[in-house]
Amino acid sequence: MKTNATDLAAATAAYISAEADMKARRKKRARNARLLKHVFLIALSFIMLYPLLWLFASSLKPESEIFASLALWPSDIQWSNYTEGWYGLPVSFTRFYWNSTIVTVLSVIGNLISCSFAAYAFARLQFNGKTLLFSLMMMTMMIPYHVVLIPQYVLFLNLGWVDTYLPLVVPRFLAADGFFIFLMMQFFRQIPRELDEAASIDGCSPFKIYWAVILPLSLPAMATAAIFSMIWVWEDFLAPLIYLNDIDSYTVPLALRLFLDQEGQSNYGQMFAMSVLSLVPVLIFFIAFQKLIIRGIATSGMK
Repeated sequence: MKTNATDLAAATAAYISAEADMKARRKKRARNARLLKHVFLIALSFIMLYPLLWLFASSLKPESEIFASLALWPSDIQWSNYTEGWYGLPVSFTRFYWNSTIVTVLSVIGNLISCSFAAYAFARLQFNGKTLLFSLMMMTMMIPYHVVLIPQYVLFLNLGWVDTYLPLVVPRFLAADGFFIFLMMQFFRQIPRELDEAASIDGCSPFKIYWAVILPLSLPAMATAAIFSMIWVWEDFLAPLIYLNDIDSYTVPLALRLFLDQEGQSNYGQMFAMSVLSLVPVLIFFIAFQKLIIRGIATSGMK
């Protein structure tokens, strides 16, 4: 009996030891796997961030060194690229930033107001022709901008809007971006309809339901639409190029193009310096509303 008890105890101890060794090996493999995953992600992140790092490094390099070397660290830091770039054009970049700010702010406000109205109508209201109008709205998302470019230019030319900001801003107040309508509509559909019914019983009109019930619950979707709208409008080059002729009304992307002279010498260092500064508002806006943006994308079906 003692022998059996001793053998059983030894076997139990051996089993516990083997189980502990197995757990230790599993933990080690899991730790190594996490380490390799993080190394891979860091390397991939560096590859993705390298163009931005090169842009920032090139903004500090002398003109002769920008395209001569792929190294990120400049041999001689030229902070003067920023000051010379800011005042190097016939018009100060303060004016260009102000122009871009006006167009971007008005465009974002217009998109949020008009697209949220249209999305609320498609998601919560019932009216004749709803399916047809929704189908037409979705079709507009599939039409390339270049297809409607000439008709729009002729229309705005006849209205006398060319060389003004109206062609860049007014369409935003008319729910012209189907993507934002669809984005907000997907979010609105997830809000329980019992809230609408309760508000309707209390005597709220459809607009009051939208303003007091739907809109406060839709901040993530609104933030997502706002950041996307800001990025697209702030970085838009084609539309301002077509409709703006006076240098005093140029936006930042058009101003950056002025540094490239096809007949003379191009100032790449100054252009890269101003390009870095043009990214600052977008980064600040994104960081400020990052959590709302992620929530909006995750809960609106746009994964």
